[in-house]
Amino acid sequence: MKALIVGLGSMGKRRIRLLKGIDASIQIIGVDMSEERREEVAQMGHKVFSSIDDAAKENPDIAFVCTAPLSHHAILKSLLSYKINSFTELNLVNDGYEELMAMAKENNTVLFLSSTMLYRGEINFIMDEVKKFNKPVSYIYHIGQYLPDWHPWESYKNFFVGNKRTNGCREIFGIEMPWLIETFGKVESVFSTADNLSDLDVDFPDRFFVTITHESGVKGVLCVDVVCPKAVRNLEVYGESLHLFWEGNPKALYKFNNETKEKEFVNTYTTFEHDNRYSDNIVENAYVDEMQNFLNVVKGTEQPKYSFEKDLYTISVMNKIEGIE
Repeated sequence: MKALIVGLGSMGKRRIRLLKGIDASIQIIGVDMSEERREEVAQMGHKVFSSIDDAAKENPDIAFVCTAPLSHHAILKSLLSYKINSFTELNLVNDGYEELMAMAKENNTVLFLSSTMLYRGEINFIMDEVKKFNKPVSYIYHIGQYLPDWHPWESYKNFFVGNKRTNGCREIFGIEMPWLIETFGKVESVFSTADNLSDLDVDFPDRFFVTITHESGVKGVLCVDVVCPKAVRNLEVYGESLHLFWEGNPKALYKFNNETKEKEFVNTYTTFEHDNRYSDNIVENAYVDEMQNFLNVVKGTEQPKYSFEKDLYTISVMNKIEGIE
């Protein structure tokens, strides 16, 4: 199998590393406009090109789009025109969705959208507990990260999270909303306030406070920011006899025992992989699992956990949160 990686930055190189871990026999083809990035990947022993048109001559079976979100539409359109089964990182905007879905259907080609949190062991445990409880719950969830720390090797102004349309807070909403909707149900109403707490040179709010009412009767409070010096995920989910706690990593998931009146650790991984360049809430296992899901969808043995159709709804909720018409 040949895999085309479009975008050879940090995420593109992560996808290469993890893909070779899944199947060392997969041949990697890289595409990037940056000569420096192409050279880095060429030194790993992989073929590299400066354009998709040139790379397509290698007849790749699958592709991973690992570029900035606003470039995804044009790249996916090109890949689908070559009938290459395509995996894309978060889009954050719905540019060209209808066109891309139609092309994928017409060409009988897989169009797969990343939603890594849906593959987290902790998230799946929380989902199962909420569904077993079968009564409305409440949740309080704070996700905070300091924007300059996301890619410390480059300025946030040169990274898509510094762009107003794909800003850092929107990136967090794009990561979190799919699993929140999957777990607690579609959104009935949203009330959101936003402002700026920091001196960051951005033209978008750096913090949001959101109250969400789900159609299921669940109500939640969501706090999102790009100001916190330490990256945090702090979640509490509670009902009359259910109380869950999660601090964003596999070592910090707890369920309250109603009999002992104690918090008990819940282990959802036998082992887990972590890249020390990133926050401790970034777990490699979930990336591997969603890539395996993509490969199995291409083989026809599995269904995708997420889709462009679902993301259309998610983006509509994100737009309401940000006040975008």
